[in-house]
Amino acid sequence: MELPASGMTLTRLLVVSDLERARTWYSDVLGAAVHGEYAGTSCVLRFLDAWLLLVTGGPPTDDKPGVTFEPPVDPDRVHAELIIGVPDCRAAYVALSARGASFLAPPVEYPWEIRAFFRDPDGHLFEISENRGTD
Repeated sequence: MELPASGMTLTRLLVVSDLERARTWYSDVLGAAVHGEYAGTSCVLRFLDAWLLLVTGGPPTDDKPGVTFEPPVDPDRVHAELIIGVPDCRAAYVALSARGASFLAPPVEYPWEIRAFFRDPDGHLFEISENRGTD
């Protein structure tokens, strides 16, 4: 098989501490569509053109020995973030704030983009970014 191959998808897994709270936030604040929920420990959502898998933490398993899943311990230390490209950062900021997103600061302008950052209830970092098309 040659990779990547037609029909492949990429899913972003996020470990959450409270699945119900996270599912509600992703649905109500981001507008993600719930695709399925399994055994009260995981939830699959469709957001834009991506799949998000929310899972509760857990110990190592036979297929991932030595790996423990846990939500972020310190939200100020980021290992990854989800970036949402938007046509109008200020309008997205207003809309997401009205839905309950808590931003770290108002949108900041740079010559190349306007961006603002917010977190989900477990501290996963999100960015909204408006490309200004400057070289």
